[in-house]
Amino acid sequence: MEKRSLFASLGLAFRFALRELRGGLSGFRVFLACIALGVAAIGAVNSVADGVSSAIEREGRTILGDLKYQILQRQASEAEIATISAEGVVSSSVTLRSMARLPSGSDQSLVEIKAVDSAYPLYGAVKTDTQQSLSELLAEKNGSYGAVAPQLLFDRLGLKLGDHLAVGDLDLELRATLLTEPDTLSEGFGFAPRLMISRKAIDASGLIRTGTLATYSYKVKLAKPLEKAALLDLQKVQRKTLGDEGVRITVSANAAPQLNETIERFAQFLSLVALCALLVGGVGVANAVSAHLDAKRPVIATFKSLGAGGGFVASIYLIQIMLIALAGIVIGLVLSAFVPLLAGTLLERFMPLNIDKSVQVSALASAALFGFLTSLAFALVPLGRTRHIRPTMLFREMVIEGGARTGWRWLLAAVITLVVTAGLVILVSDQRRIAMIFLCAALGAFVILYGISALIIWAAGRLPRAKSTVLRLAVGNIYRPGGITRSVVISLGLGLTLLAAISLIDYNLRSQISGSIAGKAPDFFFADIQSKEVDGFSKLLHELSPTGNVQNVPMLRGRITALKGIKIADYKVGPEASWVTRGDRGITYAATLPENSSLAQGKWWAADYSGEPLVSFAEEEGKELGLALGDTVTVNVLGREITARIANFRSVEWRSLSINFVMVFSPSMFKGAPHAWLSTLTDPQSTPLSEAKILNSVTKAFPAITTVRVKDALDMASNFVAQFTLAIRVAASVALIASVLVLAGALAAGNRIRVRDAVILKMLGATRKTLVQAFVLEYMLVGLATALFALLAGTLASWFVITNIMNLTFSFEPIVLFTTVGIALILTIGMGLAGTYRILGQKASPVLRTL
Repeated sequence: MEKRSLFASLGLAFRFALRELRGGLSGFRVFLACIALGVAAIGAVNSVADGVSSAIEREGRTILGDLKYQILQRQASEAEIATISAEGVVSSSVTLRSMARLPSGSDQSLVEIKAVDSAYPLYGAVKTDTQQSLSELLAEKNGSYGAVAPQLLFDRLGLKLGDHLAVGDLDLELRATLLTEPDTLSEGFGFAPRLMISRKAIDASGLIRTGTLATYSYKVKLAKPLEKAALLDLQKVQRKTLGDEGVRITVSANAAPQLNETIERFAQFLSLVALCALLVGGVGVANAVSAHLDAKRPVIATFKSLGAGGGFVASIYLIQIMLIALAGIVIGLVLSAFVPLLAGTLLERFMPLNIDKSVQVSALASAALFGFLTSLAFALVPLGRTRHIRPTMLFREMVIEGGARTGWRWLLAAVITLVVTAGLVILVSDQRRIAMIFLCAALGAFVILYGISALIIWAAGRLPRAKSTVLRLAVGNIYRPGGITRSVVISLGLGLTLLAAISLIDYNLRSQISGSIAGKAPDFFFADIQSKEVDGFSKLLHELSPTGNVQNVPMLRGRITALKGIKIADYKVGPEASWVTRGDRGITYAATLPENSSLAQGKWWAADYSGEPLVSFAEEEGKELGLALGDTVTVNVLGREITARIANFRSVEWRSLSINFVMVFSPSMFKGAPHAWLSTLTDPQSTPLSEAKILNSVTKAFPAITTVRVKDALDMASNFVAQFTLAIRVAASVALIASVLVLAGALAAGNRIRVRDAVILKMLGATRKTLVQAFVLEYMLVGLATALFALLAGTLASWFVITNIMNLTFSFEPIVLFTTVGIALILTIGMGLAGTYRILGQKASPVLRTL
């Protein structure tokens, strides 16, 4: 019986809720916009990320083959080739960087060489601007091997089809323009144009020498395709069979792991920013609900006068609110469903993928869930006030917000809903630590902004009575019951804090790249220098740059296989130091302490030391790995495992971009081992003309040495940062738009009181000019207080990201913050005046009749 009574009560409440909604949604435009905007942002980001990830998984074979074996600096041995070939058809390729120069020697360019065999590609096809097969294009004809390259290389060197290039000892004929290669994503993105040649050509080029930084890839097409689980099992078997010899094995089920990881992290960050927009919109929900309930006072009073309980009345309006929230969620989902069509088309220009542009149900479902929970959490508090309002208070035209308290059950329900939302955010996040930091920061910002608004209201109420009528009215509006101060401070404060933080992060990244990093960085890096060439090479650099500093360092490639005697697969490595143990690292040896580093702990070995193998480890990375003096590090170098004991830790200045290594070994450890050298040139008096001369002369004299002009690399990094921050700015703009919408909603919610006050003041002799001045001053004071918080919070947030996450030096830029203050004041005053203009034009008689 009790259940029947409950269902009957809910059914009746549902019918009343639908009847009231027949009047339209005029008071809920901001509500709908806030929810739709937040849901659309979350759904769009996750849909695009899921579309890219599913495309990578779907086209895994085209990207990678069924299996891929990758080895650095050496070809696979006969035994390894036999093991690999036993699985199916094999295609081998070699990738390395080198210098491509014009036959006349007048110009040159760094290129990413990819040498492929006749079986390439196993899946998909290489697309060029000709109908000839790739084998025909790369074959040797008339004494020259063929090559294909993208239009970028043709433009950079002023070439056309049929022209020749020199690479190492090789003469190449450019026979086609490279449009797409199917396995780009598995090779990684280079910062130089691709130059595709044959395996026979690379063998004849003279580029493959001792220590050359070349990557050998062996891709396999299985005789019978395997499902994901079977592929992963095969991967484990192959790793066990080949042992720990520096062979990296990947499968088509995880074709581009680093790209996938990057996309997931970037999508998560944008999702958190979008969630911030949704939380800001939650304030708009609370304002809209308060305004709606305020407008429904006569109806609520009638319900209660006829015997309806507070719970029944609250359930009517809770049903209404959630139905309207559902409409906003649907609008947001529809908008987010269209975003992948546009974003996927744009991304396909940069990635050779057929990105899935269909509706991603899981992404939209999570967005809808977050939209529902946010709407519910922020609607419960104003609804809770309605339950405890007496009919007499309603008939006396009292404001709901200032006339009743929220019951503890409603507050508890709102808190539980927010906790559930936070739990879901953490649960679905790949980087839970970052998600927790974000949620704590958002909660802290809400609490602080609420406290600031309360402080502003308290301070305004205790100011001495001003003589100026305008100032007196402005201050009175700030602390009056039902005022907009709290809504403005919370909503605008969050949006502007996010904008200020992102602006400062963007400024710091750009200034680090173009300023401090560029100022400390060398002018050139030179790689693949043979031991017999070091002296002649150094002599040439000194002749070309008499004032320059040349630094030569031996370099090998090694992979950490054990720490403290524990295999790296079993060693717990934190995310901050995972890059040190992932894959091969550059290592070196030295008799004396290297430049650009200083001893942090321990002692350096003697110059003639020849005892137990010792290693110097970078201090920060060593701490992140949990290492201490005396611990052992085992590395695999050229297929041989060597264990060394940590003798000291070094403080390394990575931002200088000078030659630095995580591990520096004692010299006797690699005595007689074949290796190449790495060199840098730093000249404070260099000019673009002198740098061009150095580049040209080195390429002519040592064609097999790879030259990287640091300025070009920094320019590419700057462009990447610009694209990265553009995406973040778009997401932050969503939060700022939500703030503006909330501000508009707050003004709309206070319109009824402002109309009444304006009419009364005009009846008492106040002019429109006086009222406008009072409103402008009110908005200026509130906006200034909000902007000051945004300056402080945004600065602290950007400082934390720059110094603790990116490990860079933070630089304070007041212009960025002053711009933020200006935006705050313009938004606050502009939106306020836009709503006030209509209020001041109201006729007095209709308003006076309701008093």
